[in-house]
Amino acid sequence: MKKWLISAAALTLTLTLAGCGANNNTGSETAGGEPSQNVKKIVVGTGTQFPNVCFIDENGKLTGFDVELIREIDNRLEDYEFDIQTLEFTNLLLSLETKKIDLVAHEMEKNPEREEKYLFNKEPYAHWRNKIVVAKDNNAVQSLDDLKGKKVLTTATSAQSTILENYNKENGNAIEIVYQNGGANDSVQQVTSGRVEAFLAADFTLSLIDPKKELKTTGPSLSEADILFMFRKNDPEQQELADRVDEAIKELKADGTLAKLSSEWLGDDFTSEE
Repeated sequence: MKKWLISAAALTLTLTLAGCGANNNTGSETAGGEPSQNVKKIVVGTGTQFPNVCFIDENGKLTGFDVELIREIDNRLEDYEFDIQTLEFTNLLLSLETKKIDLVAHEMEKNPEREEKYLFNKEPYAHWRNKIVVAKDNNAVQSLDDLKGKKVLTTATSAQSTILENYNKENGNAIEIVYQNGGANDSVQQVTSGRVEAFLAADFTLSLIDPKKELKTTGPSLSEADILFMFRKNDPEQQELADRVDEAIKELKADGTLAKLSSEWLGDDFTSEE
């Protein structure tokens, strides 16, 4: 088993729906020991502000579902050495494009817009269903049409922002989209105070960000998508890495480790469409 050390200074944990991170290169974590010449070093980009997915715990440790999954994959790929670095969520994709990182691990949803620009591995490690989230006593909203003329909160570059932006393209900017930065931690308060009407979220996130149960999901799923890791497109080494990651995920599914990690961190098994 590989030993991990966090070299970052203590980071302030704040809450956000769409993603997590701190300032660029605020922290990194490398496997212990000197890698051999045949081991390829891979820089993995993740964040620190997504509860139970990638966050700093009370002991100052970077952990969560995606983080622990990356560690498990690294343990099974002896010819790779993973270096985990924390970034602002909105900087992850640009950092991938500019080769500052080699892999994005942040519950990244596969959608047509992202697939045009980036490479995804083939074996999903989770499955999301995006829904509208409103105040618990709000019975007027059942669909995006019911949000016309209202303010809806989202984070730039998130999968949820893409849903809202695509809706507005087809409906004359009918929804007033309110963008928050990746470090915002007041999404629940924004809705309960009436500053915004709603936001969109993946099905598993509501219990993580709303422990007082002041909010609820409403209406049918707006989208369903596989969650995968992201790599650079048209790069043979990246394709090789993606294929190897798929091999490791298949092993983790087969021996029950992936489902166990999901249940531990997300409260249930969200690793398949069923």
